[in-house]
Amino acid sequence: QVQLVESGGGLVQAGGSLILSCAASGSFRSINAMAWYRQAPGKQRELVAAIAYGGSPSYADSVKGRFTISRDNAKNTVYLQMNSLKREDTAVYYCNADVRRTVAMTGTPYWGQGTQVTVSS
Repeated sequence: QVQLVESGGGLVQAGGSLILSCAASGSFRSINAMAWYRQAPGKQRELVAAIAYGGSPSYADSVKGRFTISRDNAKNTVYLQMNSLKREDTAVYYCNADVRRTVAMTGTPYWGQGTQVTVSS
């Protein structure tokens, strides 16, 4: 089994910063891509940022320049540094990981339980 555990969410004032962490644990060989998604009330879940095994990142236009995704492969952990937070960033943030459980290069997607980020005006 594989588990993803997020941490770092909370309440922050507009313009402030937070860093989210997501650590993978369980039985697996390695993790391919990792990503952060978010879902605000009444809205679809959207991709915020993704990062390849080698560290190449991609971002949604709404967060580019403010958020930074990174990973530590030795710790099986992905991070999301969030700066200049806006009220519209308020959402539940979910960690996603493409996990290799066998010698095959392809992985299986896993999701964390989510962590709440609330930005107040």
